[in-house]
Order: sequence, then structure tokens, then C-alpha cells
Amino acid sequence: MGTPEFAVASLDALVKAGSNIVGVITAPDKPAGRGQSIRESAVKQYAREKGLNILQPHKLKDEQFLDQLRSLKADLQVVVAFRMLPEIVWNMPPKGTINLHGSLLPQYRGAAPINWAIINGETQTGVTTFFLKHEIDTGDILFSEPVNIAPDETAGNIHDKLMEVGAELLVKTVHSIETGEYQETPQNAIEGSVLKHAPKLFKDDCQIRWDMPAKKIYDLIRGLSPYPTAFSHINNKTFKIFKAEIKEAASAIKPGKYESDGKTFLRFGCIDGTISVTDVQLEGKKRMKIDEFLRGVRL
Repeated sequence: MGTPEFAVASLDALVKAGSNIVGVITAPDKPAGRGQSIRESAVKQYAREKGLNILQPHKLKDEQFLDQLRSLKADLQVVVAFRMLPEIVWNMPPKGTINLHGSLLPQYRGAAPINWAIINGETQTGVTTFFLKHEIDTGDILFSEPVNIAPDETAGNIHDKLMEVGAELLVKTVHSIETGEYQETPQNAIEGSVLKHAPKLFKDDCQIRWDMPAKKIYDLIRGLSPYPTAFSHINNKTFKIFKAEIKEAASAIKPGKYESDGKTFLRFGCIDGTISVTDVQLEGKKRMKIDEFLRGVRL
């Protein structure tokens, strides 16, 4: 069960490992883009190419879908980047339902674990497999694998790393369940500091507050790049920032104000220095490097 590209790597790894995939459940096709053409999910595209059985329920409690799911007689259900499942679904197979999550649980439960880990300045994250239960992302842990976050890495970089590491971990998990050689660890048995959460991101979360320290702003930009993207305003238009650099030297620029030579740099003031933006997009324009941007706009 999965929808985006992140889930394709796991499905592909299971196929290559020889797992018997009796069904693939993914989101219904939907209109997308300016032309509103019907688009299939990444998981559906892959499954169709491999000739796998595909189900696309609109409602997970629909009786027709539940009957189809029962008819598959799956021993185990695997969930990667899908919807929240009702108990009647996750409790159906005899060996249960497992989920691959993009954090080292119990930290960063929620919809946007990769983004929030970077926004919060973490130097390490990872992937975890666990059995589903009632509360989201709280089931007993099976396996986990840490992944380091370099100081200049973005959510996009870490997404791609976790996608590959997670696919390998999922194959290991499925084989362990098949042989019965695994241990479950309740999340409340793991010692740690106060839990950090990873709720869904909204537009307000993405707006830069320039009266913060430069490091916090820099981590926000990294954690939201390339999507949903940190933004500010310039020339009364939304100004997305994909990449930036910290200039720690004291600056005369007040927080939220900016300076530029009109050719090579654009710097914003914050409370302890400046942020120099290097990869941007102005509302109505394409994404571009800062020198290209400055050639085409008058500030």
C-alpha cells in the first residue's frame, strides 16, 4: 500500500527480493497540472509496468474494496507513504500490517518527519519498520536504520537517501517476519528525551520569520527544499528560497530587510547576521540561480 515515488523503491525492492505481491493498493487517479490531465500515482505506474494486481479504493471502508482485499488472502500487508488505515484493514492479514516510517521512532511521528528533522537542526534521522496499531506511528518497532544529515543537505537529499535505505530495511523486515526471527520493541520502552513531532506542514509553517537566528532560518530553508519551500516576499510578490548560505558576520541590515549589488548577491538581515540566498523563484517565474534572477528583476 503506497502512493508516491518514495513507496516505489520499497515495492521494487520487494519484487526483486522474490516476494509474492498479491496486490498493490494505491490512490485513485486524479487530475493534476494546468491542463488537469488525469495522472496515475507513481506506485500505480510501476505496478502496471510489472503486471501487478492494482486496487484504487476511494474509501477504505467500502464493502466492495474490503471484499476484494479479503479475496487476496495476503499473509502480510506493507504500508509505505499511504493513507491512515482503519482497523478493519490493518487487522486483516494473519501476520499483521507493517509500516515503513521516515524517522527513528518514537521521534518524529506524523506526516512530515523528514522536513521537521531538518527544520529542527537534527544531525541524524533514519527509517523504522513497525507493526500498525490504533494510534498513528505508535506500533511496536521491528527494525531501524540511522542516516546522518550533513549540514548542507536538504529535505530532498534526505528523502532520496531514506527511500533507498528504507527499501532495504523493508526487505529485511519482511524476510524476518516470514521466518519468525524478529523481536518487537514497544516504543514506550525506548529511552529518550521529550518527543518531537512531525505534523503536516501548512503554508504558515513555510513563511520565514527574519527576526530569528540565521541558523534557524537556514535549517528552515533546507527542511522545506524542494517542497513545499520556504518563502518570503519581495516586490510585493511571493519569493521562494530553495538554497541559501549563512553569513555570520554582524550586519547593518535589519531583520527582514535586504541588500544586493544587483548582479551576484542578495542578502537578508536576521537577528545575528545575514542569509545570502542562492537558488530562488519569484511568483510567476521559474526557479533560477541568484545571478540569473538579479538580471531579470529590479528590486
